[in-house]
Amino acid sequence: MKNEILLFENQNVKLEVNMKDETVWLSTEQMAKLFNRDKSVISRHIKNALEEELDDTTVANFATVQKEGERVVTRNIEYYNLDVIISVGYRVKSNNGVAFRKWANKVIKDYLIKGYAVNNKRLEYLEKTVKLIDIAGRINNELNGAEAQEIIKVINSYSNALNLLDDYDHKRIIKPNGTINNNKITYEDCINIVGKLKFNSDSDLFALEKDEGLKSIVSTIYQSFDGKDLYPTIEEKASNFLYLITKNHVFIDGNKRIAATLFIYFLEFYNILYIKDKQIIDNNTLVAITLLIAQSNPKEKDILIDLVMNFLIKN
Repeated sequence: MKNEILLFENQNVKLEVNMKDETVWLSTEQMAKLFNRDKSVISRHIKNALEEELDDTTVANFATVQKEGERVVTRNIEYYNLDVIISVGYRVKSNNGVAFRKWANKVIKDYLIKGYAVNNKRLEYLEKTVKLIDIAGRINNELNGAEAQEIIKVINSYSNALNLLDDYDHKRIIKPNGTINNNKITYEDCINIVGKLKFNSDSDLFALEKDEGLKSIVSTIYQSFDGKDLYPTIEEKASNFLYLITKNHVFIDGNKRIAATLFIYFLEFYNILYIKDKQIIDNNTLVAITLLIAQSNPKEKDILIDLVMNFLIKN
């Protein structure tokens, strides 16, 4: 796909933006202008982002025409795609960066809808990734640096599912269907686990259940209709289990911590917590996912379920 130049402009900054390979690209100098930070600060954030969470595919050299004194010359300049821009934006927490991210995501969506992407599933996943970024943006100011980085990693991992979908569609690999298991966890076992958490808490309100909400959730994930489970696979049940406990606030205090703990118990019960001695969703990733669920709008449930499923099935 050829390189195109687009214009981003708001009341604080105006940039000519490169559009190529279904994403947008900015140079270090442009990011410095966008985020209103010194170029050396941006360079340091880029270096850390590439070392901690991104790879070389997020960097490209473009021939760029620029004026040097009285001369007009063409030089190869390093540009960084939207993954890097988002990562840097979280590190500097800039209002300009938020405005740019929303603009860039709209441009990419329009770009694909006009016919540059023929795979509807890829478009669907890209739109969901955009919405996840928006959810993360809502809690940007509440996060410390480590939490923000984990959320960025989660979103990037989900975005990488685009490549997997393309492989599925072209039959290069077999798409996993999930795990079927007729065993069931019990409400009583869940309450016992919650009780252990409560024992280690200093708060009198921690883990106090409201209206047997947890019992209702356990019943919901095993619900069936006309002889068929509402959530046929263990992975679907687990994803909805985590979502419903986090989102329904069935406890007066500690919902996110309890949801994460019971989710781990659920995976262990069905023997899918570990793959080759490695936890299928590590603790930092689970914290990031739980934060995203907690901040999400109920209308975004399908996106968050899809996100959790991505981590459970891709392994």
